[in-house]
Amino acid sequence: MFIGVFWIIAISAIAVYALPSGGAIPASAVQYWFSQRIDHFGYNNATWQQQYLVNATFYKGGGPIYVSTPGELPVSTRYVDNVHVTSLAQKTNGLLVTIEHRFFGSSNPMPDLSGPSLQSLTIENVLEDFASFVRTAKSSPDKVFPVPVSPNASVVFFGGSYSGNIAAWMRAKYPKLIAGAWASSAILYGRLEYYQFDQGFGRHLRALGCAKQFSQAIDAVDAILISGNTARIAKLQQELGVPNLTPQDTAGLLSGLGVTFSLSPVSTTEDLIEKNVCSFFNSTSRTPIAAYAAVIKNAIKQTGMTQESLIKMGDTSYGIDDYSLGQFNRVWYYMGCSWFGNWQVAPPPATKLPKYRSQLVSLSYFEPNCQAKFGKGVATPVDVAAYNRKWFTIINGVSNIYFTSGSLDIWHESTVLSAAGLLLKGLKNSSAFVIDGATHVQDLNIGQPSDLTSVRISRAIGDALVSRWI
Repeated sequence: MFIGVFWIIAISAIAVYALPSGGAIPASAVQYWFSQRIDHFGYNNATWQQQYLVNATFYKGGGPIYVSTPGELPVSTRYVDNVHVTSLAQKTNGLLVTIEHRFFGSSNPMPDLSGPSLQSLTIENVLEDFASFVRTAKSSPDKVFPVPVSPNASVVFFGGSYSGNIAAWMRAKYPKLIAGAWASSAILYGRLEYYQFDQGFGRHLRALGCAKQFSQAIDAVDAILISGNTARIAKLQQELGVPNLTPQDTAGLLSGLGVTFSLSPVSTTEDLIEKNVCSFFNSTSRTPIAAYAAVIKNAIKQTGMTQESLIKMGDTSYGIDDYSLGQFNRVWYYMGCSWFGNWQVAPPPATKLPKYRSQLVSLSYFEPNCQAKFGKGVATPVDVAAYNRKWFTIINGVSNIYFTSGSLDIWHESTVLSAAGLLLKGLKNSSAFVIDGATHVQDLNIGQPSDLTSVRISRAIGDALVSRWI
């Protein structure tokens, strides 16, 4: 279904903070499994197997252990073979391990993804999974590592985006286990409605001179979708190349194709926005709707989507009762319903901010699906205030955390370096750095000759801090 696909793309794309590159350091990752309890706090004492990968290529006795998790993605060798921390491990004789998050990839505590099965998907259980592994790594390293590792080895946790949350939380909750944490672009501050997401997109459009035209197209499309005129709506859908869905589902599908596809949060550049969006609007021969149609059709072509796949993604009723494993979007949606919200919506009229997605993509578009997909045990709306009181403020005053965020990061407003960060009353015991001109999690990428100077500085600061922690 659409809201479970494009909403997750906006997250998971930024979580892949290390992409294959020609500058990759040769390394070797080995797959292992670790036994975990379904519920560490009494709900279900049965066990399951959690997947993890180890790269011990650079390890020498006395070196540190660098831990990460891909968060909402399956584990991959890239997380130990081709990230900035790989080069750091080489310099410090470190061992790298990346641990799969429960309910993602092949690490499934339960046989399906029904609402009852997902009850053990809590932040507390997620963190205790990693803590349990680290405890074993410290007490009986021979049980989890292929080489002899000192029980006194310092452990540093790294993560970007949601994984950055986990890194910071691990240091805050388990300071005796985790010596320090590097949390890049950690989206720690939950928002019920994250309309700020589109404003980063808008900054690029304004710089390229097509923001006004794009907003005009959105208004024109909205006028038709809310008109109730089925003939006009059908004609619009045909012009845009999208299937015949309800007006709200159409609006949601268009938002994903028109905004999310155009944003590559890891490496958004104005060249990318110019190619996928503004090049169509800067042609004087097109009306706003015609230009928008060109944007949508280009997105469909570039992603190779068929009408059938568009229906599956756009129809909010599709897959409601599909509980099969392997649906990372379904699991992430559950986390949004239960934990932090962050629904990517159009800005409320009171904000007077420009619109880059339909006004039909509001809280009412997302929230009803929480109980439809997972049952009445999921309360709506999600209590974001309670989440922030517990999981945002937990990092206040904690030492040895390095927070970074790109100034152009579309998730910047949910990091501790944004205005929301003022709620922490300062990070007196940790460090923070805004990476000028950077987007999401760029400092954890493997170094490249084309890297911004600010990214290089961020890495140098982080490396120096890690050297002190270990």
